[in-house]
Amino acid sequence: MLKIFLISGLLLFITFKVPAQESTASQQVSTFIINAPQLQTTKTIWVYLPKSYSDSENKYPVIYMHDAQNLFDKRTSYAGEWEVDETLDKLNANVIVIGIEHGNENRMDELTPFKNEKYGGGKADAYLDFIVNTLKPHVDSVYRTKTIAKSTTIFGSSLGGLVSFYAVLKYPKIFGKAGVFSPSFWFTNDIYELVAKSKKVKAKIYFLCGDSESKDIDVVGDLNKMYQLLIENRSESLKLQEKVIVKGAEHNEKLWREGFEKAYLWLE
Repeated sequence: MLKIFLISGLLLFITFKVPAQESTASQQVSTFIINAPQLQTTKTIWVYLPKSYSDSENKYPVIYMHDAQNLFDKRTSYAGEWEVDETLDKLNANVIVIGIEHGNENRMDELTPFKNEKYGGGKADAYLDFIVNTLKPHVDSVYRTKTIAKSTTIFGSSLGGLVSFYAVLKYPKIFGKAGVFSPSFWFTNDIYELVAKSKKVKAKIYFLCGDSESKDIDVVGDLNKMYQLLIENRSESLKLQEKVIVKGAEHNEKLWREGFEKAYLWLE
């Protein structure tokens, strides 16, 4: 069921139409367009600035998030928004969020680090190259950001959870934290092999999934397997990972919306 949702959802991302409605994005949210030469396209980027941004000279940590259409605005979302802006406004959070719009029909290619024999994909290296070498330098030059790894988080769900996890393995000097919601570890066993072969993983990682996400994929089992691999990989005594499994929760924005606040506060 989950695989069907992920694959058929690609077409729905492209063709889904919503009734005309007002934007639900807060006044803290804006957008810009940037060239993405690594992907041979342009990307629309959503930016959330904290309430304190205009009244201070402070620098702020940054969260890079995937599937920006679903983060801030019900009008652009596929199946409901995460309400990232409302949550951070409520918390008076001092953080910048950079949301990267998914690539519609190219979403699976962009968010998967390895090919799947049936579904293809496997072009996340180019996508992350865009984030690290084009988008982040631009963001750091335009906004008052804290640029070091411990102040830079990458965050996503489903395929976005998979690529966020991969990002902290590939770019430990760029991303010091990751929010990994309902990660699609089923997509390839190569991700487990990569962790097993990696040097000590130092990133702080918050995992979340529901126990009712799929009938044909053991999402909880996959997450537990990866969690155990990380425990074996790490040498530090500090608690650098958190795992939350929500009883009865399904693979959808409701789970991710309701889990975002606790994840943000733990990663902060």
